[in-house]
Amino acid sequence: MADPAKVRKHAERVRELVASVVRTQIKDPRLGMITITDARITADLREATVFYTVLGDAEEQAGTAAALESAKGMLRGVVGRALGLRHSPSLAFVSDDVQEHVKHIDDLLAEAKQRDDQVQQLAAGAAYAGEAQPYKVDEDDDEGAPDDDDEDEPALRAAAQR
Repeated sequence: MADPAKVRKHAERVRELVASVVRTQIKDPRLGMITITDARITADLREATVFYTVLGDAEEQAGTAAALESAKGMLRGVVGRALGLRHSPSLAFVSDDVQEHVKHIDDLLAEAKQRDDQVQQLAAGAAYAGEAQPYKVDEDDDEGAPDDDDEDEPALRAAAQR
């Protein structure tokens, strides 16, 4: 097992190498507008998974996947020589569907905003079910005037002590 920091460093290096080779050395016409988004490598440094996105429709995505599969051997050789490992990691390419997730989240947020606006409209025209002040308040109470209860209080205390 390798050190986790070393594994992360190798994964980052694999991502950079694959992106560079795809940009400069692969001349396959099926290769579309591709972006290498991430690479992950196992702890034993034997298998690497490279994530990519392709700008375009399903046909361009399928063509890019086929081009990457056909160039897999050359990419593995370049990565193995550059990393200087005893065993070159095998490469697996996975389409990263970030754009679909972003669109789905944007749709959910738009729907939530629309529902919030509907609730706000309903709340604007709403009235209280009962009175505006649900608690009973004596309006004739004055703060400075003593209550009748205050006069009886000493007598009640004396009766309670007996």
